[in-house]
Amino acid sequence: MSGLSSYQEQLQAVARVLGAHTGPIVVLAHENPDGDALGSVLGLSRALRSLGREVLAPMQVPRYLAFVTQPGELCAPLTEWPAGALAAVLDVDNNDAARVAGADLGTFTGPVVNVDHHGTNARRATAGVVEPAIPAAAMMVADLLAVMNVPLTPEIATPLMLGLVTDTGSFRFDSVTPATFDCAARLRAAGARLGWLSDELGRNPRTYYTLLREVLGTLEFLHDGRVVLARVTEEMLTRAGAAWDDVENYVGTLRNAEGAQLAVMIKDYGDRVKVSLRSRAGLSAQNIAVALGGGGHVPAAGATLNLPYQAARAQLDAAVASELARVDESAKGG
Repeated sequence: MSGLSSYQEQLQAVARVLGAHTGPIVVLAHENPDGDALGSVLGLSRALRSLGREVLAPMQVPRYLAFVTQPGELCAPLTEWPAGALAAVLDVDNNDAARVAGADLGTFTGPVVNVDHHGTNARRATAGVVEPAIPAAAMMVADLLAVMNVPLTPEIATPLMLGLVTDTGSFRFDSVTPATFDCAARLRAAGARLGWLSDELGRNPRTYYTLLREVLGTLEFLHDGRVVLARVTEEMLTRAGAAWDDVENYVGTLRNAEGAQLAVMIKDYGDRVKVSLRSRAGLSAQNIAVALGGGGHVPAAGATLNLPYQAARAQLDAAVASELARVDESAKGG
């Protein structure tokens, strides 16, 4: 993989490995899948099945994304690898076995292809394409299918459009390029159901709002309003009759606060916490997440800390303060 210089060369290498493999293909993504992870897995799985390939796609889909799946196309996490399998790992580094969900990559000895757009990717796979400048892994899967000469159908294009829409903030983020719109146009021309996706993504269950009332009671504005932070606990979920899935979109709501450069949503599980981060104005959510043992993109990242809330909060506060200091120093030209 290291000897391949261009994006197209890397796509061709992945296409060759996928095309030459005759056994089952296990398509995987990261834990707590978002629209890009799910869209990428569904897009590639449906495309490979259209070629007559045997595909297993183990994934536990959050409730708010279940509308895009079809019965039987996803399966439960694997307890053992099928004989002669290839692993196709999407939207996550295949070397980060703890974050890859659905199967234990630490016990896998077969070939691996990796399609990812995270800059922290270690770039070690049988064949892989890693391009942080591309805003969604689903866009890379669409490019891969073009190299493989797989015709796009509405069933393949729609989940890829889901990934594109969700990871670009409905094309509002600075990560969007002219090529992003070109890809969206190809998917739309192939029958991607954009209006249906937008309508379904905009729907929230009643518990989303009852829980939001609880979450807003924890709201903190820190560092003169540059950081907005909220927290959710199991007790709050119980009072609201909600589930952890209902929390996923709250961090985007926090990010919309006037003057906020960083939004922080904390899921407090008691013995551990998960931190979701969204940033703007030169501040890097990725730097903060990496400092906490996590990863992601500059505007959107996250980390899990195996610590109770107070201990995790101290580390989070230190990482946030360090990143704010870096931004301020950079603004001074230092």
